[in-house]
Amino acid sequence: MRAALCCGRERGAAPNEEAIGVWNQILVPKFTRFRKVLVDGFAAHSHQALARHPVATGERVLDVGCGFGETTIALARQAGSAVGLDCCEAFLDVGRADAARAGVSGATFLLSDAQTARFPEPFDVCFSRFGTMFFANPAAAMRNLRAALRPGGRLLMVVWRRIEDNEAMFLAKRVARQHLPPPDDHAPSCGPGPFSMADEETTRAILQAAGWSEVVFERQDAPLNIGDSVDEAIDFQLALGPAGEIVREAGPLGEEKRPLIVEELRARLRPYAGPGGVMMPASSWCVTARA
Repeated sequence: MRAALCCGRERGAAPNEEAIGVWNQILVPKFTRFRKVLVDGFAAHSHQALARHPVATGERVLDVGCGFGETTIALARQAGSAVGLDCCEAFLDVGRADAARAGVSGATFLLSDAQTARFPEPFDVCFSRFGTMFFANPAAAMRNLRAALRPGGRLLMVVWRRIEDNEAMFLAKRVARQHLPPPDDHAPSCGPGPFSMADEETTRAILQAAGWSEVVFERQDAPLNIGDSVDEAIDFQLALGPAGEIVREAGPLGEEKRPLIVEELRARLRPYAGPGGVMMPASSWCVTARA
């Protein structure tokens, strides 16, 4: 799961080329389908981070992995201008249209790869909500983002804590694993994946190796709305969550067991359903640092 992956192509280099293809060809339709869940559900985590560390009027802000652009629009409203960066043109088109409808002229959107992108002028703030966990080389990407800031500029990024700290994703994964073997591990602690920056020690080492200083981690807990109904929550988990990965990688066995997994998920998720949707515990890190 993610809010938006920041990756793309720049000057002929494509270190995240495989991920780019996956996001643009496979995941864009899924993210579009569940846009409300993703935008509304993830918003509480960025709201907490920006309440603790607000941007100031006049600051130049880079929004890494901006996805549908709602964070870029919010940042532009606060600072006066913000540049949203992502690898998916379909996401950026939504952001441009939403910014135009809202009359936020300071929000602009750029299709590029944060691991290699170059900018004509330095930024004051590099912000990201769940957009920095998917780089092929996270140290290189974070080094490039540091270079995009003026000396003393600041990093403000939100990343997931461990899946075990996020029942909104962990419950469904446990259910799927009761019926199916685990998939191959595609998200080691130092590589691409939604929980690749969950470990404080590992992420601190990545940032320090990339030249960042004054690295601070602050825990954020906020309920995640994973669907307006239990059925929508199940669809979301099997389309984008870790449980869905387990089912897909199991192939025919996964399809055979899917009805059992769906029924168990329905029973396990029902206690979390209420007037506001299916609300489940979720936890992230608010990470700050200096260039």
